[in-house]
Amino acid sequence: MSGSSFGKVAVLMGGRSAEREISLLSGNAVLGALRERGVDAHAFDPQERQISDLKREKFQRVFIALHGRYGEDGTVQGALELLGLPYTGSGVMASALAMDKWRTKLIWRAVGIPVPKDVLVHETSDWNAVVQTLGLPIIVKPVHEGSTIGLTKVGLAKELPAAYALAARHDHMVLAEEFIDGRELTVSILGDTALPLIRIEAPQGNYDYQNKYFSDETKYYCPAGIGAEAEQTIRQAALDAFQVLGCEGWGRADLILRADSTFSFLEMNTSPGMTGHSLVPMAARQAGIAFPDLVERILEGAHVG
Repeated sequence: MSGSSFGKVAVLMGGRSAEREISLLSGNAVLGALRERGVDAHAFDPQERQISDLKREKFQRVFIALHGRYGEDGTVQGALELLGLPYTGSGVMASALAMDKWRTKLIWRAVGIPVPKDVLVHETSDWNAVVQTLGLPIIVKPVHEGSTIGLTKVGLAKELPAAYALAARHDHMVLAEEFIDGRELTVSILGDTALPLIRIEAPQGNYDYQNKYFSDETKYYCPAGIGAEAEQTIRQAALDAFQVLGCEGWGRADLILRADSTFSFLEMNTSPGMTGHSLVPMAARQAGIAFPDLVERILEGAHVG
C-alpha cells in the first residue's frame, strides 16, 4: 500500500500505564517512520484526549504504540472495536490474555508449551512452602505489568515478603516463578513469521528496566548463535505460543534457553517496544526489513474484529 492509501492515521502513545515513558519513545519512532513513508500520521495520547476524538477527527486507522495497562490489555482494543476503527496488533481477547502472565502460562502449559513452575502468592502465603515448591532463587513479579516493573529476584526465603510487597504495589495479583538459569532469548513475530532470534546479555545478568531501555552495556546478538536446529525449534514454538493465545499482527515472545537445550517461555508481548533499543526492529533488520517497512507492514494488518 502507498502511504496515502492508509488515510488519516493515529499513533496511540503515552497513555496511563507504568510504561508511559517507553510508549512515548516507541510512538515517536513509529510516527517518524510513517511520515517518512508519506502517511498522514498524527500523535494521539489517550491520557490527554478522549478516545472518541479519534472518530470525531475522522481518523481511519490506528497504530497502537501503547505498552502495559490501558493499551496492551484489551481495553483500548475494545474501545476501538466499538468505534469501528481498524487498529494494529492483537484483538481484545488475545491482548487481555497475553497481559495476564498467569493465565497465559496456564494455557501454554495445557497445550505443551514449556513454561517455568510458578505459584500465585498472597500476603499470607507460606513462604517456606513456596521455596519448597520452586527452589531458590525465585522471581517475584506482578501478573499484569511489563518491562520488569515490580520484579525482584529473590535469593533467600526471608526476602520474599518484601519482594511480594513491591510487586503488590503494582498489581493485586503476584506471581512467584522458579528462576531458570540460561541464555535469555526473544522471538519477534510478524504476521505468521517468526523472525531471527536475539540473544540478550545484560550487565550482571540483570535485564531490568534501565538495562532494557537505556543502557549501552546490554549486548544483543542476532544471529543468536545457538545453532540452526535449536533456532528453528524455538521459532516454531514461539509461533505456536503466539497463535494459541489468539494473537495477531505482531508480537514478541521472551524465553530462557538452558544449557541442556531445553527452554521455557516467560511471556508474550502484544505491543512490543519500538525504541532505539527495541528488539522487534533489531530482528526485522536481520531479516532484511528496514524500520519504515516494518512499521508499514504492521499498519497494513490493522483490523476490526
